[in-house]
Amino acid sequence: MADNKYLTVTDLNYYITQKFKNDPYLHKVFLQGELSNFRFRRNSHQYFSLKDEKSKINVVMFRSYFDKVKFKPEEGMKVYVTGYVSVYGAQGSYQFYAETMEPAGLGALYEQLKQLQAKLAKEGLFDRSHKKSLPRFPDNIAVITSASGAVIHDILVTANRRFPHAEVDLFPAQVQGDRAADSLVSAMRQIASYGDKYDVLIIGRGGGSLEDLWPFNEERVVRQVYQMPMPVISSVGHETDTTLCDLVADARAATPTAAAEYATPSLTDELANIHQLQSGLLASMQAIIRGKRDLLNRINNSVIMREPARLYDQQAQTLDMLQQRLERSSKQRVARARQEYQLLKQKLHAAGPGKELRQTKQQVAFLSSRLTNNMQHFLLGKRNLFKQTAQQLDDYSPLKTLERGFVYATDQEGKTLGSVDQISEQEKLNLHFKDGIVKATVNSIRRTNDGNEKE
Repeated sequence: MADNKYLTVTDLNYYITQKFKNDPYLHKVFLQGELSNFRFRRNSHQYFSLKDEKSKINVVMFRSYFDKVKFKPEEGMKVYVTGYVSVYGAQGSYQFYAETMEPAGLGALYEQLKQLQAKLAKEGLFDRSHKKSLPRFPDNIAVITSASGAVIHDILVTANRRFPHAEVDLFPAQVQGDRAADSLVSAMRQIASYGDKYDVLIIGRGGGSLEDLWPFNEERVVRQVYQMPMPVISSVGHETDTTLCDLVADARAATPTAAAEYATPSLTDELANIHQLQSGLLASMQAIIRGKRDLLNRINNSVIMREPARLYDQQAQTLDMLQQRLERSSKQRVARARQEYQLLKQKLHAAGPGKELRQTKQQVAFLSSRLTNNMQHFLLGKRNLFKQTAQQLDDYSPLKTLERGFVYATDQEGKTLGSVDQISEQEKLNLHFKDGIVKATVNSIRRTNDGNEKE
């Protein structure tokens, strides 16, 4: 069939992949270039590019390889990488699979040292505020170094010469190689376990290359130096060599001999200082004694000591003066108090309640008189009004009407009857006259209309 001559995309990518795999020049490739499009992905594979002035290639570095990188890659950094070239069939593109990575230019160790130093400095491990003062007269000195090197010999000779009183204990450790960092940390922890037995710690080794001194740049070693309870003197390498242990230590010495000199005082100098202080103290005491003796002689020869009675003359005179002042002051205070009393008495008399009481009594009498007069006028008016009202009542009294011959009727219940409509035949009525009551029975009822009678 005609379709047999056409390949699928998968077949073509597979063929190209096999070409890359079978090419011996692509199995192990060493590249150098500048990191591009690098975005750090935590706990994941890293995807970025390598470029130079003219070209760029995509790079994949799996997590298992990237975890072994000992520095922090950054955008634009020049690096050396090793790996192989292969095809990513899903997209039909070739890319570089990186297995190792090292910084170019300054070297991997120096770049790693530079980054670790910046990290620890940011945390404050190198700040001067954390530095501890070295003891002036140490009793016990701990030393961490190689047991077979010249470092411990120089320290022992110098310490014994300068201050034989101090006891120097060696804690041997490896100072070079892959296991040196663990050995140094173990020795420091052992020293720390003794509590406050050791007054100062010296850690160091002789000179060497950056690789030889690298254990003293390991992060765990530097942090352990920072955590030591006693002051630490670092003597790593020569004066031109600087490690992170030198930066974090409380003091740095260029040589082991200098470290021992920092840790111990010079016994000769201290004895000379003591003799000088003794001489100064003796001279000061003699000067004080002379001054006190002179003062005692002046006191013994003073007038007061020859005639002690004079000591009280001035005080007695002062007492008399004070007594006189007290008497005058007391009399003046009594006189002022008496004057104030008289003044207050006059004010009290002037403002006393007697006058006001008399005025109040007069006002009460006047008001009582007015009240009596007003009450009499009021009662007189009420009496006249009562007489007028009684006269009016008498004028309108029904008894007056009865006296003129009029009669008013009430029913058996005593209700006054004012109309024939309230009366029925055979009803018994009470007729009220002016001089008595007549009981009557109604035989007939006649109503009137405009003066005319009708049944």
